[in-house]
Amino acid sequence: MEQQYNPKALEEAAQTHWLKHNSFAVKHDDSREKFYCLAMFPYPSGKLHMGHVRNYTIADVIARYQRMQGKNVLQPMGWDAFGLPAENAAIANNVAPAKWTAQNIDYMREQLRQLGFAYDWSRELATCDPDYYRWEQWFFTKLFDKGLAYKKKAEVNWCETDQTVLANEQVVDGCCWRCDNPVERREIDQWFFKITDYADQLLADLDTLDQWPEQVRTMQRNWIGRSEGVELTFDLSGQPLQVYTTRPDTLMGATYLAVAPQHPVAQQAAAGNAALAAFIDEMSHIEVAEAAMATMEKQGMDTGLSATHPLTGESIPVWVANFVLMSYGSGAVMSVPAHDERDFEFAQKYGLPIVQVIDKRSSDASASCAYDASNWQDWYADKTDVVTINSGQFDGLDFQAAFDAIADALTDSGKGQRAVNYRLRDWGVSRQRYWGAPIPIINCDGCGAVPVPAADLPVVLPTDVAFDGVSSPIKHMPEFYETQCPKCGAAATRETDTFDTFMESSWYYARYACANNSNAMLDAEANYWAPVDQYVGGIEHAILHLLYSRFYHKLLRDEGLVDSDEPFIRLLTQGMVLKDGAKMSKSKGNTVDPQSLIDRYGADTVRLFSMFAAPPEQSLEWSDSGVEGANRFLKRLWKLAHAHVAAGPAPALDSSALNDVQKSARRKTHETIAKVDDDYGRRQTFNTAIAAVMELCNELGKLDDSDQSRAVIDEALRAVVLMLNPVVPHISHALWPLVGGSGDILDARWPGVDASALTRDSIDMVVQVNGKVRAKMSVAADAANTELESMALEQDNVQRFLEGVTIRKVIVVPGKLVNIVAN
Repeated sequence: MEQQYNPKALEEAAQTHWLKHNSFAVKHDDSREKFYCLAMFPYPSGKLHMGHVRNYTIADVIARYQRMQGKNVLQPMGWDAFGLPAENAAIANNVAPAKWTAQNIDYMREQLRQLGFAYDWSRELATCDPDYYRWEQWFFTKLFDKGLAYKKKAEVNWCETDQTVLANEQVVDGCCWRCDNPVERREIDQWFFKITDYADQLLADLDTLDQWPEQVRTMQRNWIGRSEGVELTFDLSGQPLQVYTTRPDTLMGATYLAVAPQHPVAQQAAAGNAALAAFIDEMSHIEVAEAAMATMEKQGMDTGLSATHPLTGESIPVWVANFVLMSYGSGAVMSVPAHDERDFEFAQKYGLPIVQVIDKRSSDASASCAYDASNWQDWYADKTDVVTINSGQFDGLDFQAAFDAIADALTDSGKGQRAVNYRLRDWGVSRQRYWGAPIPIINCDGCGAVPVPAADLPVVLPTDVAFDGVSSPIKHMPEFYETQCPKCGAAATRETDTFDTFMESSWYYARYACANNSNAMLDAEANYWAPVDQYVGGIEHAILHLLYSRFYHKLLRDEGLVDSDEPFIRLLTQGMVLKDGAKMSKSKGNTVDPQSLIDRYGADTVRLFSMFAAPPEQSLEWSDSGVEGANRFLKRLWKLAHAHVAAGPAPALDSSALNDVQKSARRKTHETIAKVDDDYGRRQTFNTAIAAVMELCNELGKLDDSDQSRAVIDEALRAVVLMLNPVVPHISHALWPLVGGSGDILDARWPGVDASALTRDSIDMVVQVNGKVRAKMSVAADAANTELESMALEQDNVQRFLEGVTIRKVIVVPGKLVNIVAN
């Protein structure tokens, strides 16, 4: 055994061994429990960053631990390869996206191998591979036939100068990132999935995901946004104007209606109003993301039109407002400024009436919350202690009574009805970009939209293109889009939009199960491996990726491709990697290159630091000294093992011959095994597991070199190597045969706990007087309570605090303390 720890040599040796023996390739095995462990696959950006390292190390620790439990463990890896960043990089580096992506994949694959991740590389996939997206094209045609995929007009960011659609990220202060000219909102035809048809399932099944963080489930519930309310109609000179509200109890306080700039009513009013038309045009250039709309200045203009209140018959002005989205609901809202902060701000700005219709319930008239129009008050949101006022026949009702009475009145008059609404919108899956999977639709003047027949799939994205970043090259390639209609044979054109990249990432986990099957999207192996037992990824994917994956899985289920309802059983959302208190980023100049750390310290040091520095769900603050500390520990471990091996074979362990110090060290070994087992498996607190192993190593260093001390160390070292194997597999691979382990450590089982080693001859207990610790004493583990009381009263410091007082009671908590109550 080498005297010095040489990570470069032993890591190369371990990786060569794993590669030679194909150590992580797995197959169907009904004789063992399966375990599918998956980390969210990376975008091949060029190099791994520390966020990648942490994410993939967490998953690898879990996978290796579960393998030691005797399970058949699958851990695959692939590449989320399509998307806008590759287009941007192609422009910056003057290289086609396909070539740039392939080069990055090759480099990052090697980095992952250097980190020792236990991946079954035979299942590797890249979403830009036609063999992959062929099946998502096929599945799209199935959804199209079911009516779950459809086309409608929707708003996009449009740059008139470049004649192209822009992603939200490409709009900077309302202008095109490339030409700096104003961006406008324009309606164009886009493809959608009917995720709203699955809203109730997606919501209800969240209750089954009891191994997901509650924060993620709450975020998805809020995003789906199920609400019960009323759809009602305001009459606009014989034209119905529909709105939806969850607070019909405030209907009598509606003092104006607000419509989106793109609403037909707004467009109609603008036809004869140049000022309004100019305002609407100006609003077409603003950002429409909900987060931005919540904080932006509220702007509007009176249309000059009035609607009739459905219950009072009063005339209510109709305004165009920039805070109303045409894509949300009907594109019109009833505004109750006394009881909605946004409506209040708008009414204050434009001098619109504010009528209070909700008040706090109180027997004391002086406690009534008379409305103060100069300040916003949000107390009305508490539905449990409010009543209606200024509401005519509906005065004096609590929330539910007012809700029911006004909903019934609207229903009886034919001007409204109860309704369930969702915040969730259908999923727009088309992008007017180049680097994505082509949508398999042929547009025919006679037949309309026709899906590409299965025999003609995949529709391959051309990769040998001249890419300028202005518009998608396939939109200018007749050789791509000119074709014949599959139905009638007439001249037709291919769809030139490509899929949203969330399409590829919504089912990749299932494709890993049968990645090499060229005859089917999924086969029986998908049902063997799915659902994923452990999924690992960032909290930033809590809504879109995880929600779309859940939806896609249900689509796969309903097509008969999988049997389960949900894709991921257990979810771990790891925190970010910070440096100097901020997220690492190139723009901030605070990045750390994992490759330089691997070259300097070795992969095991990087892995150990990533797992030890913080609990996985919390942010990890980068620390150079922490990395050095991790490296020092591995050197100490190597030194401890070297000293033990150099002393020759250890004698057999005789537990009956151990002295108290040796018993304590052996007890520590088996307590640590139990703790680390629980930390890895149930609690997933890898940092505390590592800390416990470090403490054990410190204890072992205190033992002498007697025969039984060496026997205790011999047993403990094997346990230490096994416990650390999931975190630092290279050094564990090297040490295992040296400390007496048999076979390949990859095939070794988790160490068992010897219950007899956990027994104690004596234990330490504290003695309290009136709840304050006054003494500590060592007692026999099986001492009776009467004996414990006597020993406690005999402690010198206890007697000092009992002078001049009367003992009222003595309380014994076995194994912990004795409390003497006296006064």
